[in-house]
Amino acid sequence: MKYRNFHTSGRSAVLAENGMAATSHPRATRVALDVLRSGGNAFDAAVAAAAVLAVVEPAMTSIGGDCFVLFSRKGGKPEGLNGSGRAPQAATLDWYLERQMASIEPETAHAVTVPGAIDAWCRLIADHGTRELGQLLQPAIEAADAGFLVTPRVAADWEGSVARVSHEAAAKAIFLPGGRPPATGDRHRNPKLAATMRTIAQHGRNGFYAGAVMDDLVGHLNGLGGLHTADDFAAQRCDYVTPISAPYRGYDLFEIPPNGQGITALIILKILQQFDLSEARCDAVERIHLMAEATKAAYWVRDTQLGDPATMRETPETILDDARIRAAVARIARDRAQPQSAYAWENHKDTVYLTVVDRDRNAVSFINSLFQSFGSGIAGPASGVLLHNRGISFRVKPGHANAIGSRKRPMHTIIPAMLVKDGKPQMPFGVMGGHYQATGHASFVSGMLDRDLDPQQANEAPRHFAHEGVLELEEGVPDAVAEGLAKRGHKVVRAVRPLGGCQAIWIDHARGFLMGGSDSRKDGCAFGY
Repeated sequence: MKYRNFHTSGRSAVLAENGMAATSHPRATRVALDVLRSGGNAFDAAVAAAAVLAVVEPAMTSIGGDCFVLFSRKGGKPEGLNGSGRAPQAATLDWYLERQMASIEPETAHAVTVPGAIDAWCRLIADHGTRELGQLLQPAIEAADAGFLVTPRVAADWEGSVARVSHEAAAKAIFLPGGRPPATGDRHRNPKLAATMRTIAQHGRNGFYAGAVMDDLVGHLNGLGGLHTADDFAAQRCDYVTPISAPYRGYDLFEIPPNGQGITALIILKILQQFDLSEARCDAVERIHLMAEATKAAYWVRDTQLGDPATMRETPETILDDARIRAAVARIARDRAQPQSAYAWENHKDTVYLTVVDRDRNAVSFINSLFQSFGSGIAGPASGVLLHNRGISFRVKPGHANAIGSRKRPMHTIIPAMLVKDGKPQMPFGVMGGHYQATGHASFVSGMLDRDLDPQQANEAPRHFAHEGVLELEEGVPDAVAEGLAKRGHKVVRAVRPLGGCQAIWIDHARGFLMGGSDSRKDGCAFGY
């Protein structure tokens, strides 16, 4: 890994020997380190940090959201946990077609699938943790009860989401105190959420999926037209899954299988594997162009083939088939941009991510999400729980792999990742940012393995995203590069908001240290001991 330019702004990667955490908020990183230093393991620290983030980054995550986890136990083979929720049993495709509903709108009860996060947290700690869940939730309870100071990026996200938390009275009362979003340095409290988390601390998953909290959420959703029942909440269960992977430059990238979009990142990297992207052979225009074309091919597959694996027509094996990858590569023109439709294959934005590695080299890659900023903008009036809107990913379209259906899981954009070398975990990492995440994974891995960047440098590199007919470029991409891309036929636009946010921990097994990177686009940090 090469040195960064010490003359310019930026920061060095963080090094430690015993344990490390990287999260999008300094308070969550501190809590994770406190758990590790007091003898807890990476699973304990990850859940404690996720709970804190569910309080201090309310636009991004909530206990009313979903999560996915990739993990390695003491340097072993990666394992996966799918903590995404399902549509209500009554949410059949025919129900929506009969009412001529063409799509699931983001601020409605229909956008709320049963939240899966708490069930997954409970399962993870019961199976792999060393501490009681109630103990791990205490820092989050304190932050919700006593309040927390709003950090700059959190304040900016809050200010940009006033409309989302204004349409429903309970959410407005909690998240627009005094009728305005909190500013940087303001203290924000959610005592109702603190009480709910105490109930979960005492009763585990039943504190959320049964009793008063469930009654509050189901009753409120029903009042807004939702189809949710107590049985839907009681039936929610996470699942252990076998991760999928693809090779890249001598490493293997592991992802959660569908209904997550991780396979999209694998498609991109399998395409890019056919090109030399080193700085000696490939300039920035060429590199971004190839990434954009690979993204178009991969996202066509995502948007047409992915959904709940129980109803998908394709399998990960057929999607990642080498012959199909070669066909996609053959469609790429090195000198010009292709339309999205050119990459059709024959058939055979808001989130938190964190990663923790402990002294025993348990490695946890953990992502928790509301989907859009502040999710559905619907909160339980008594419980203070903000609910996600993951259900908007469903299609109201007969025959589509991601068509809404009874107890189905929608296609998910949130994806934890783990890079593996010779069978050992090399780097748990993840990229926040909704639809961008799959491209973000591929770009981050390419930055490290093709350009010899360290985790912090790869985090800070200017980002780009080809999606919905345009090529978004962050401000850090030079004008000359933007002009070169436009000459190749890309419809170039400058990104209004930064693209995503990333956390990563590189494990140097031979020398016995950890190297962490944390995205400057967020308020967080990586730290270890």
